[in-house]
Amino acid sequence: MARSRSRSGGGRKGGADSRAPKAKSRKAAAPAAEVEVVEESSGMTIDDGIPIITTLLLLVAILMTDYVLGTHYGEGLFFK
Repeated sequence: MARSRSRSGGGRKGGADSRAPKAKSRKAAAPAAEVEVVEESSGMTIDDGIPIITTLLLLVAILMTDYVLGTHYGEGLFFK
């Protein structure tokens, strides 16, 4: 049977600190920059625009239908 080595590092050169890096970085730590988050709340969003566009399209559809009824059949509310 094969013998297992002990993991205590007794047989190694350099001992337990042999895994430590040999050279240290010369770079200085970069200063932390402060970041300010500003929320832009000016202007309309899509949630504001959808009801407005829907209302305008419904009004145009009603007026176009009334125009057709008034010009062709004489029974429109606004157009006769």
